[in-house]
Amino acid sequence: MPFVAKRCGVQFSPPSIVLIYESNVKDTNKIRKRIIPVRNFTNCSVFESCRVQVSLQAQHRNTRGTPALFLRIYDCCMAAERMKHHIRHRAYLESVSLGQLERLHIVLRDHMQGHSLEHTLASLRLDPEEDLNKLDDEELARKKAQMDKVFERNRRRKDDPDFVYDLEVEFKGEVAREPCSWDEEESDDGF
Repeated sequence: MPFVAKRCGVQFSPPSIVLIYESNVKDTNKIRKRIIPVRNFTNCSVFESCRVQVSLQAQHRNTRGTPALFLRIYDCCMAAERMKHHIRHRAYLESVSLGQLERLHIVLRDHMQGHSLEHTLASLRLDPEEDLNKLDDEELARKKAQMDKVFERNRRRKDDPDFVYDLEVEFKGEVAREPCSWDEEESDDGF
């Protein structure tokens, strides 16, 4: 790789992705800054261009209420993917993950919609004490996607070297359980 990304951020005016990278071309190892403008990305521009495609998919699945939600999440994903694979920026963004670019686009979109940076960053974090029933559909979908990523990252598969079949764990600090009739050992004579 001729370019290695060191830091990545956003610039609100004009909307841009700021990339600090190290250039390994000709053994110079210089630290450089590249500002990548985010064009044709407003809080509804990508939303409108993808409406037909997603509404057809939603009609095919016969679901209600999901196209708008899907599009709001879809626009940041598509914009990040287009930027990552753009011929002019491809070499610079090769070491930046698609997930990070999506989060940066979410920060830009929320800023365009008038949300504060603190609100956006809080919506990107997982809080185990947060009541998910009080979230709107978009934030709930974002939280569920984050939980899926954490689950997949922590998941143990049969091929893993530290995989243990039928693992039983005793949790410390657990409150004494109340006896239950289901826990009693009885014969199956009654059934």
